[in-house]
Amino acid sequence: MKGKLSSDEMKIVTYNVNGLRQRISQFGSLLKLLNSFDADIICIQETKLRRQELTVNLAIADGYESFFSCTRTYDKGRTGYSGVATFCRVKSAFSSVEAALPIAAEEGFTGLLGCSRKDEAASVAEGLEEYSREELLKVDSEGRCIITDHGHFVLFNLYGPRAGNEDADRIKFKLSFFKILEIRWESLLRRGRRIFVVGDLNIAPCAIDRCDAGPDFEKNEFRTWFRSKLVESGGHFFDFFREKNPNRREAFTCWPSNTGAEQFNYGTRIDHILCAGSCLHEEHDVEGHNLVTCHVKECNILTEYKRWKPGNAPSWKGGWNNKLEGSDHAPVYTSLLEIPDVSQHSTPSLAARYLPIIHGLQQTLVSVLMRRQAAKQVKSHVVSSSFSDESIILGGCSHSVKRSITNCNVPGTDISCCSLDQDCENTIPKVDDHSEDLTEEATCNTTIAFNREYVSSMPNKETRKRARKSRQLSLRSFFQESPNLDNGVDSSATDISTNQTCVVDSNNQSQEAPVMDDHGCSPTQNDTNGSASSQGQEEQDGSRFLEKEKNNVALLEWQRIQLLMQNSIPLCKGHREPCVSRVVKKPGPTCGHRFYVCARAEGPSSNHEANCGYFRWASMKSRPK
Repeated sequence: MKGKLSSDEMKIVTYNVNGLRQRISQFGSLLKLLNSFDADIICIQETKLRRQELTVNLAIADGYESFFSCTRTYDKGRTGYSGVATFCRVKSAFSSVEAALPIAAEEGFTGLLGCSRKDEAASVAEGLEEYSREELLKVDSEGRCIITDHGHFVLFNLYGPRAGNEDADRIKFKLSFFKILEIRWESLLRRGRRIFVVGDLNIAPCAIDRCDAGPDFEKNEFRTWFRSKLVESGGHFFDFFREKNPNRREAFTCWPSNTGAEQFNYGTRIDHILCAGSCLHEEHDVEGHNLVTCHVKECNILTEYKRWKPGNAPSWKGGWNNKLEGSDHAPVYTSLLEIPDVSQHSTPSLAARYLPIIHGLQQTLVSVLMRRQAAKQVKSHVVSSSFSDESIILGGCSHSVKRSITNCNVPGTDISCCSLDQDCENTIPKVDDHSEDLTEEATCNTTIAFNREYVSSMPNKETRKRARKSRQLSLRSFFQESPNLDNGVDSSATDISTNQTCVVDSNNQSQEAPVMDDHGCSPTQNDTNGSASSQGQEEQDGSRFLEKEKNNVALLEWQRIQLLMQNSIPLCKGHREPCVSRVVKKPGPTCGHRFYVCARAEGPSSNHEANCGYFRWASMKSRPK
């Protein structure tokens, strides 16, 4: 970590984290992640958070004020997809003069999602009146922009849409997104405001910013639009990185995560810091004065945040042997000079600290505990009133259930068979004149005996599973005679007769208490259960044997398929190494078809250690006609 900036310096960082939860987990906490940059303003893209998923651990860090924009769309594949957040390091969130603490904030850039200014309600931003409300809400629905006003400048934290060459819908969305955004910029510039635009714009403006740029690379409509906004093309914006590093090559900020391209630094530069407007000096009309020459100390890429680092990371062989930790982007930073303080102000109302999902949780934590305590007191009062002396039968029922759980070791006893909400006449024998000498222990045993048979007579999941298994013939059953074949009675009939006997006994216990064993059943029942359990054990052994045979057959078949696949995998022509198989996921006539490619990491064609570009369809039928 570098030393802290002086009071008039400011450091701004932009970073596509590819999931804020993952980066927090990587660094241990949100505070550790933010402190690692030692920056005043940290702009994060692709948080992959929905509004209802924001928690204190994800949004609040000591010494920082945060502002979030989350996706609001429910389109397929877009929920929890994008999202941006701006974190501002401040000494005080109230009555502060720090320029890092914004004086106002706005979610989105159309004006319809709300602004923190007290004198402004949610309304269409200046210059966007020609667009319908639906069009404006659509471009702001994916959580791609948060605006913070820092007095000296207005900061746009952006996550630009990605659009494939053949995805007409996303191309149309991307065009609309940047066209409306440009109108908002022009409106602010006409009012004399300075604009900072930072983030992942998903546009590499020039051929020097892309590893595999072809001859027509710069003809793309989005790259043409981007360059038209730059000062050298007559626009208003400075590209801080190119202003400070005009001829630097292989300066990339993003690498494909599915090709191992980081190993050979085969990427693209799509994360930017742009600025438009005059310098902060009073004599800004003097020739040579502009934001870059007067205020930009440096701008660079934080390559230490890359996932793959030489010497301590594995090579790509169709995939990483060990999962690389980190984002597929690298942060970009700029250090600004001579940024003076602003007038006294406090944190805007759009800050995460004021969100109901965050603010409400912090405020009502004590009340939640108090409500729990009150609920326990009410519950104990209800239970204590249920054990009054006025209801002898109810008290006896509850006492019997309690003893059946604590003292009478009966497996399978279900307390729900005798609850306070049920009629106890079905489970507890009535106390009449002829049963006054019935002891408390006898009452317990009677209740347990009945409950045991009542539960066993109800088909639960385990009983149904055993019933299904008993219908399947085991391999051993073909070589053994069934002991019950002559009698014509199966185990299920034995169980039914046993259950009926136990139920009758329990009904007659007020006259005669039978001799019970340790488990609350008679010796006759134990004998029956013993024979049934021995037969069940044989069936289980047979089922295990059959299952083992099936697993062995499946294992041999899988080994045969693997051997066949190994023999059919082609060798790439560049390195004579086994290829890796891939499946086409792009919609079209070849979707789902398998093909083979070189297993090495993607890199420049001049590097013989990189991917040789070998490709072959797995089947002749997969070839497009």
